[in-house]
Amino acid sequence: MKLHELKAAEGSTKNRNRVGRGPGSGNGKTSGRGQKGQNARSGGGVRPGFEGGQNPIYKRLPKRGFTNPTRKEFAIVNVELLNRFEAGTEVTPELLLKEGVINKTKDGVKILGNGSIESGLTVKANKFSASAAKAIEAAGGKTEVI
Repeated sequence: MKLHELKAAEGSTKNRNRVGRGPGSGNGKTSGRGQKGQNARSGGGVRPGFEGGQNPIYKRLPKRGFTNPTRKEFAIVNVELLNRFEAGTEVTPELLLKEGVINKTKDGVKILGNGSIESGLTVKANKFSASAAKAIEAAGGKTEVI
């Protein structure tokens, strides 16, 4: 298929409704807005969440908690995923990204200790859990915080 061969799928395009064009159109006179009232006026209608003056749900429900605007979010990698690398490899966030272990580095990479590791690797990451650092060093590798 080429660009000049593209066509809209059947039924995907619809003619716009021309309102106020006489009684035979089905949307003449009041243009489908009914008789008078707030929604019949130009610029009429109510804002999203308006409940006719009743206290709206977003005001009735309790507000709790706090979202930290400076929160750091780390890409998580368990030590068992490092078994794909050969012994002696220097594992960096760039290498993990290139190999598809992580999708994006976010605010850094954190290594967690789930699983076991067989080969000795030099692992460079922003954070290590205590169990991950212990597992890497027990396998004859080194950890380096960047």
